[in-house]
Amino acid sequence: MAAALSALLPRAAAVRMVAPRARPAAAAASRLLCAAAAGEASSSPAAPRRLVLYTKPGCCLCDGLKEKLHAAVLLAGTPYSLASLELQERDITTNPEWERLYQYEIPVLAKVLPDGTEEILPRLSPRLTVELIQKKVSSVFDQ
Repeated sequence: MAAALSALLPRAAAVRMVAPRARPAAAAASRLLCAAAAGEASSSPAAPRRLVLYTKPGCCLCDGLKEKLHAAVLLAGTPYSLASLELQERDITTNPEWERLYQYEIPVLAKVLPDGTEEILPRLSPRLTVELIQKKVSSVFDQ
């Protein structure tokens, strides 16, 4: 797995941390903005595709999904590019409401809708390949 991931990194785009917007519920959340390599970005500006990953420290399923999502974003040259994907990670232990909702369900992946509400997505198996995760996440935004 590590060898496959390192093989993807030379083709990868830059990953940079973006400060979260000031929202009381998400103050401790971290946001990652993953951009495509220079030659792969679309010339027309599209609305950002946003996902939220609810997680907590020490959750091996969360860590596995997080690793595969990052690899899927960095994977270039496929028809299911996730170049404009914003992935925000939220630690459920920092918010009692998130902990109440998701303590037995994490990792939970949610699509952020244009009005700011979230749609919980079906669980992605940690056994899926990076390419299949990329395809499934991409299809969520094509609906």
